[in-house]
Amino acid sequence: MLKEFKKFAMRGNVVDMAVGIILGAAFGAIVKTLVDQVIMPPIGMLLGDVDFSSLFLVLKQGAPAGPYATLAEAAKAGAVTLGYGSFINTVVSFLIVAWAVFLLVRGINRLQAQEEPPPAEPTEKDCPFCLMAIPIKAIKCGHCTADLPQA
Repeated sequence: MLKEFKKFAMRGNVVDMAVGIILGAAFGAIVKTLVDQVIMPPIGMLLGDVDFSSLFLVLKQGAPAGPYATLAEAAKAGAVTLGYGSFINTVVSFLIVAWAVFLLVRGINRLQAQEEPPPAEPTEKDCPFCLMAIPIKAIKCGHCTADLPQA
C-alpha cells in the first residue's frame, strides 16, 4: 500500500499541484501584507486617518457596556461585533490575487497561441467530376479516371 501511495504522490500532476498550493499560500501571505501594510494605510489616511482593520460595528454589548475603542476590547468584553474593516481588507486582497491570476492565465494563453504550428500545406484536392479526395499533384482521378485540368 505504501508503494502505491508513493507512486500516486510522485505523479507529475500531484507534485505540480502541491507546488502550486505552496506558492499560492506564500503569494497570499505577500498580498495580505501588501494590502494591510502598504495599500490600506494611505487610503485610510486620505479618508481621515481610518484604520480599516479596526473598523467594526457592535451588534450586542458585552459585560462592561461600550463604547469600545478597539475590536480586541469588544471581544474581551464579550460583545458581538461585525468586523467589516477586516472584510474590506480581505476583499482588496482577493481582488489583487484575482487580478494576478488573470494576468498569469492571459500570459499562458498567449504563449500557447504562439506555440501552435502554422497549418500544413494541403496534400489532397477534390476531383471536380466525382468529388472524391485525390492527391494534389494528380493529373488523372483514381476513382472516376477523369483527366484533370492542369493548374
